[in-house]
Amino acid sequence: MEKKTEEKFRRRSYSTQGDVDNPRGRLVRNDFVIGESPAFGSILETINAVAARQCPMIISGETGAGKEMVARQIHLCSNRADKVFIPVDCTTLTGQLFESQLFGHVRGAFTGAVSDTLGFFRAADSGTIFLDEISEIPLDLQAKLLRVLQESTVTPVGSVKPHPIDVRVLCATNRNLKQLVEEAKFRADLYYRLNVVAVEVPPLRKRPQDIIMLAEYFLARQADLYSEPYKTLSDQTKKLLVDYHWPGNVRELANVIERAYVLTETNVITPAALPTEILVAVPAENGAARLPTLDEAQRKVIIQALDTTGGKRMAAAKILGLERRKLNRLMQKLDIPLAEAE
Repeated sequence: MEKKTEEKFRRRSYSTQGDVDNPRGRLVRNDFVIGESPAFGSILETINAVAARQCPMIISGETGAGKEMVARQIHLCSNRADKVFIPVDCTTLTGQLFESQLFGHVRGAFTGAVSDTLGFFRAADSGTIFLDEISEIPLDLQAKLLRVLQESTVTPVGSVKPHPIDVRVLCATNRNLKQLVEEAKFRADLYYRLNVVAVEVPPLRKRPQDIIMLAEYFLARQADLYSEPYKTLSDQTKKLLVDYHWPGNVRELANVIERAYVLTETNVITPAALPTEILVAVPAENGAARLPTLDEAQRKVIIQALDTTGGKRMAAAKILGLERRKLNRLMQKLDIPLAEAE
């Protein structure tokens, strides 16, 4: 993160806590873990409480909610901060390759094993390993992982010699591990060994207070990347961002803001730079967005185009790819008053 961005968000996104759980009061650095909602505050408290400990933990939450970022902050706030942090995507590996990648192998262990390899666990020695989507690890390999956790040793594939390791294990999942245990799809003994501390990262739609703060952070990061002045969000853009339900969570927000930044030539981000799905989303009473009707979507997009052009129908028609006569007919059909267009 660039120094300017870090300084801009220091007061709101950083926290310290000097107590029995974090006696040194280590500064909590937050990249994607930014916010001021009660849910965010709870996450910060958990990070401060567990960072100085060595216990494993499970971080749960929807895809894109920021589980890996929480894990990274725990690592950065621990006494392992100057050591390696190794993320492992458990969805990308299968079979023998999976075991080899986790625990390493010796030369000749299998076809293609032309040299010894350390594996992720030995590579993470003295540091932290982050097992993302741990629910995807096969059952037979779960037993070997449990032994590694219990004995703090790793035996490479094709070897009988154990290697001692000192690794902090953090895990993440977007599935209900307890339910998987009940369905015999995840080992109960491994679950209870890992589930010393659990934290749930709430989806972005459940922490709307954080949306604008996160969006401004991503804008500042883009400005630092291109060495340009900071851009701001118009009030209407902010409202649209807050009303949207964000199925892709923080990751989706980061991509939307990057898109808006590169498409905007002025210093103010207007709704015109936002994707269509955000422009047409209709917030429901329970906080989750519903799909709009076709008339609702057309009405909202037309009004949005008119607002963007200051009520100039010719310019709005051009934005929408319509002839002005067709725009006028649609406005009459959708009961859009001329006052909203002029």
